[in-house]
Amino acid sequence: MPQEESFVSHLVELRDRVIRSLLVVLALFAVCFYFSGDIMKFLSLPLYQSLPPGTRPIFTDQAGAFFTLTKVAFLTALLFSLPWVLYQAWAFVAPGLYEHEKKFAVPLIVSSVFFLVVGIGFAYLFVLPAAYKFFYSFASQTGADVLQDLQKYWDFTLAIFFGFGLTFEVPVVEMLLVKLGMVSVQQLKDARRYVVVGAFVVAAVLTPPDVVSQFMLAVPLILLYELGIFMARFIKAHSRAPDEDAAEPQASTETAPTERGS
Repeated sequence: MPQEESFVSHLVELRDRVIRSLLVVLALFAVCFYFSGDIMKFLSLPLYQSLPPGTRPIFTDQAGAFFTLTKVAFLTALLFSLPWVLYQAWAFVAPGLYEHEKKFAVPLIVSSVFFLVVGIGFAYLFVLPAAYKFFYSFASQTGADVLQDLQKYWDFTLAIFFGFGLTFEVPVVEMLLVKLGMVSVQQLKDARRYVVVGAFVVAAVLTPPDVVSQFMLAVPLILLYELGIFMARFIKAHSRAPDEDAAEPQASTETAPTERGS
């Protein structure tokens, strides 16, 4: 009976935290939808700066503006509410974690949000302008006018944001794999040559078919992999379980007689 009551109480707490998360997302969505036009103009700056002089983007569908602004508002609200959603998830699972697990979980959550934002910001500031300038340089050679549909631009931008935000989570994945004991830091170092090849393969899949965008994803991905090795070594050393710390002195005393005998 107490186990059933405990299970029900956990379900009630989970429901409450999901509701709190949804309320914040919906509230932010209402605010972002009100300012969705300004948000869309801000996100479209790389496009406006790359378009030939005297041209403006268009909508080819009468409902395109509404659906595009709605999507922009929802995803912006989701991004802004991510820290709150992650906090609710953390508050739900934290009581069941050991102290050393909490020391690992907090930097994991913070770093995941940080690298996601950095990846999106990098794509917005560097990748999108370079990609569109590259595309329009070829269009200008044909002498044809360029008409850019804002709805298609946002779909393209969303794919770029998703690709860079996801790939910038590489250090977080490395920390998690090392902490779970699935790989070691030395194995990550030994896999460098394969990572270089894999980075260009991933860049070819997630970015537009131009060399500039692919290099702008592959090179940071390789650097992030090296950063992940450093962070994995640091987080493993500072989030050990008490039994792991106790096992090291015991192991050293067991091996000491053997070393003296040799």
